Amino acid sequence: MTGHQNRTLLFLDVDGPLLPFGDGPQRKPSGTASTAHLARLDPQVGLWLAALPCDLVWATTWEDEANAEIAPRIGLPPLPVVPWPEPSAEDERLDQWFGLCWKTRTLVTWANQRPFAWIDDEITDADRDWVSAHHLSRALLHHIPSSQGFTNDDFITLDHWLRAV
Repeated sequence: MTGHQNRTLLFLDVDGPLLPFGDGPQRKPSGTASTAHLARLDPQVGLWLAALPCDLVWATTWEDEANAEIAPRIGLPPLPVVPWPEPSAEDERLDQWFGLCWKTRTLVTWANQRPFAWIDDEITDADRDWVSAHHLSRALLHHIPSSQGFTNDDFITLDHWLRAV
């Protein structure tokens, strides 16, 4: 996470991948109503992410709140945050036409031709196809089911891909 212009970016979504929606003993909320859902965060995920050879970037509607609420709970330093512009009517029309996640165009622009990986629970094949056609560098769009969140298998997939870039 040194900010080198040549390092691959890893765009991180929070709701779903890092903060799973699924049930299970490790996912039971505790604490106050306003912070109970944050108990589903797994500190192991922060260790896995910090070990990856890339620059981590928040790509979430949490925006700066991810640095205040999520990063400290999983052991990450403050990270850059992708700002979400208000989409134009034309962008919304095209996104709907192509079946794109609302984040896809912004992340390709933000990457500015750098290779990137993106973990999200909203990624589809349409996003992969669009990125392949509109981004000249390598990209891995890795879907993480919101019911399970980021796992060791996801870490292994990312680690292998990032080391091969």
